[in-house]
Amino acid sequence: MAFKKEVVEIIEPRDVFVGNVKAEVTLEEFGEYESESCAKANEIVKKLLIDYDGRIRFNFRHFPLTNIHQRSLKAGEAAVATAQEGKFWEMHNILFANRKNLGTTSLKLHSKEAGVNNKRFLDELVNATYGWQVQGDLKEGLNRGVKEVPTFFVNGEKVAKPTYDELSKAIELALKKVKKKTPVKQKAA
Repeated sequence: MAFKKEVVEIIEPRDVFVGNVKAEVTLEEFGEYESESCAKANEIVKKLLIDYDGRIRFNFRHFPLTNIHQRSLKAGEAAVATAQEGKFWEMHNILFANRKNLGTTSLKLHSKEAGVNNKRFLDELVNATYGWQVQGDLKEGLNRGVKEVPTFFVNGEKVAKPTYDELSKAIELALKKVKKKTPVKQKAA
């Protein structure tokens, strides 16, 4: 008798967006949840999402600096776990708000606050079920030249500084490029 192996599709961090998911301009951040700089950048991102409502989408990629922040890896795994229930952004903001309290038990409590109902959440965290996804983000970040957090990209172009002004300039430039590519409809004569 053969056993049927269950295949579980995992929602990857690169596929999780907030904002207009169909927007042609993507703001992407490589960051981690224990970093004070990333927490400040998260507030900038929230403002950008309001200011460019409907015109951009945001994607957060995990880049845990485990030599400085030992709990950032598990926090990233917890965020990926919540994405499986469509609660990534809720957890994302809760993790930043509680960045000094990211132990495994705390992560379980944070997931409940985010609205996650997964009874196996703690087991998945302890067993690093989503560790490969976080490691995949880290590897991609390294391949793209990320050395520190936060590091931002707008439509794949690295942004020099993670300030509101620099990010909005990059977004404006990307929006202009997208507009130029869009064909103008000719009026019938």
